[in-house]
Amino acid sequence: MATLAEGETRPRDLSEQKQQLVEEGYCVVPGVLALDEVAEVVRRLYRAAEASERQGVSTYMPILDPNAANVRVFYLLEHDAVFRDLIQHPLGVELVQALLGEEFLISNFTANIARPGSGSMFLHSDQSLVVPEPWLEPWAINIIWCLSDVRFENGGTLHIKGSHKWRTRADVPENARDLLESFVAPAGSIVAMDGRMWHTSGANITQDEERPLLFGYYTKPFLRPQVNWNAALSPETQASLSEQMQIWLGLGVTANTGIVDGHVNRQEGVRGKL
Repeated sequence: MATLAEGETRPRDLSEQKQQLVEEGYCVVPGVLALDEVAEVVRRLYRAAEASERQGVSTYMPILDPNAANVRVFYLLEHDAVFRDLIQHPLGVELVQALLGEEFLISNFTANIARPGSGSMFLHSDQSLVVPEPWLEPWAINIIWCLSDVRFENGGTLHIKGSHKWRTRADVPENARDLLESFVAPAGSIVAMDGRMWHTSGANITQDEERPLLFGYYTKPFLRPQVNWNAALSPETQASLSEQMQIWLGLGVTANTGIVDGHVNRQEGVRGKL
């Protein structure tokens, strides 16, 4: 994964995807990773899943999934440098900033491997889980890394088109589940999804396909991240991070002081004094 570690990326005009993200609540960018890169990320993901179990962090969450065929891996940034590369991939960051603005926080980064027989979780929007209604504008976004071809049959993420415009829970119709449809994307793609879009994990009804996805969750900088990165990341991992990554992870001494009336005040140094 040398190209990722060096921060290289293929030049890309994302103007159409950005417009679709704003208007439709999602977009697909194919070919972000080459297939050999995808295979390497998958190898490291499965290694991380095994390490998680050894460390006592279960990869099955009964509160989320109906059975253990959904494998969830948490704290990816601590497990392997490749995930620290992906969470700050320039194309992903460009889409995040297109929706949220220049400043943001990395709130979480997890994986969901849907094995045959896996079922769907509850219907939700990620923004509705962290802030109360009304949801008037996007304060969160997911960048989903497709580590296999994604479609309905193998558990592609189910979403409701236009639901990013719903402002309250009263806007969610009783037949909401009937409106779900799967994202379709080839391996190596990223799917950007507005945090207000209502969605759920898909059921893998294939006989022998596994569908691994990574979910990078980013929010406006005034929202507390889902993960306390100071506690989740070892001193060694924290020391390896660039200053920009430390800011995005909220590891500095300052917190909610970055934006006032649209004016950005950058931290002069994440290790500096107040």
